[in-house]
Amino acid sequence: MERSGCGNIPTLKTEDADSDAPKEKGDTTAMVVINQSNLRAPSPRGGNGDDDSEAESYRDGRTEEVDRDMKAKAYAWCRDFLSGTWKKIPESDFQISIISGGLSNLLYLCSLPDHSPCIGDEPQQVLLRVYGAILQGVDSLVLESVMFAILAERMLGPRLYGIFPEGRLEQYVPSTRLRTEQLRIPELSAEIAVKMARFHEMVMPFNKEPKWLFGTIDRYMDQILKLKFVREAHIKKFNKLMKHNLQEELESLRALLAATPSPVVFCHNDVQEGNILMLEDQDPSSKEKLMLIDFEYSSYNYRGFDFGNHFCEWVYDYTYDQWPFFKANLDNYPNREQQLHFIQSYLAETGGYSENTMHEDQARIEEEMIVETNRYALASHFLWGLWSIIQARISTIEFGYMDYAQSRFDAYFKQKKLFT
Repeated sequence: MERSGCGNIPTLKTEDADSDAPKEKGDTTAMVVINQSNLRAPSPRGGNGDDDSEAESYRDGRTEEVDRDMKAKAYAWCRDFLSGTWKKIPESDFQISIISGGLSNLLYLCSLPDHSPCIGDEPQQVLLRVYGAILQGVDSLVLESVMFAILAERMLGPRLYGIFPEGRLEQYVPSTRLRTEQLRIPELSAEIAVKMARFHEMVMPFNKEPKWLFGTIDRYMDQILKLKFVREAHIKKFNKLMKHNLQEELESLRALLAATPSPVVFCHNDVQEGNILMLEDQDPSSKEKLMLIDFEYSSYNYRGFDFGNHFCEWVYDYTYDQWPFFKANLDNYPNREQQLHFIQSYLAETGGYSENTMHEDQARIEEEMIVETNRYALASHFLWGLWSIIQARISTIEFGYMDYAQSRFDAYFKQKKLFT
């Protein structure tokens, strides 16, 4: 679930009414194709059981069509930034479709028609990313584009074909995005750990201070205190969330993590199933089946956050095609054995312990990392809970943001009882 993170948050115009217009769908998880004839109209109740006008608004599922204005913009971007046949085809031959769904950006597949083959080294298909409700400011978009280009040059991510204020054009990698249930497959979990380890070992030309996590949380908290909702469903859910005294809870979390050692490394900060590609046409015997994508939150940060955030994502399925467009199952949070499998795979890649490391020392290292990981998972719930409250006010993407925020804070308090 790609989400917006650091930098300056624009001031919200809180006097505006929430729009009831049809919403658009974003990136990071595979789009579920909806067969309208098979849809069951859900009860107009939110994920927390409240009577919910938002649920009624989306009883027919998500929007699938690319609107005419977006198609025209996409055609112009592809024509301007790509070469060869892209500059020759008329707009009537230009092909575009929604290829995935998520919570921040909008992703489209743009293609040349079959009867217009490439004439040079231009790609037949490209991925168009259009930024959604941006919370992190322009500076962070520039940094993320630089990061994307560096990772592309190092062959650690897709190629970059073009950057413009509204988004960018990327290499389309033949692949499928992982599903939530695949995160628990031991072979894939081990490879995700290896990919994360390699990411953490990179030296990047960015600020090395771990300011991102609490800098972002603090900015989100300040923004939330200024929010005013208009919809009755939003007001009820927002008031319920604010009864937790989130400001006081934040100080408790800050103190807990200050007392929890965690090395500062270059973190992805959003390793969830929608940001992990299963590459096609790979050798079945290859251990390199996956690619991490979507680096907009990447920064120097505490290692424990990357671990804990990833484990939290085992709980959430964002491909559910009816309101609130996600499912949460807290029982899917990895158990101790699954956490150890991930941690051991990570340490084997980083050389965290050698053949000479005593068994007792290995056990101590692993135990410390389990505590580190599960405490930082609290920060994941807190961060994305706040993020989702803001998105409920400003986003035009189809998603039950308030329900998701409630789910994240419910998980936060359950996790807190276990690891503090």
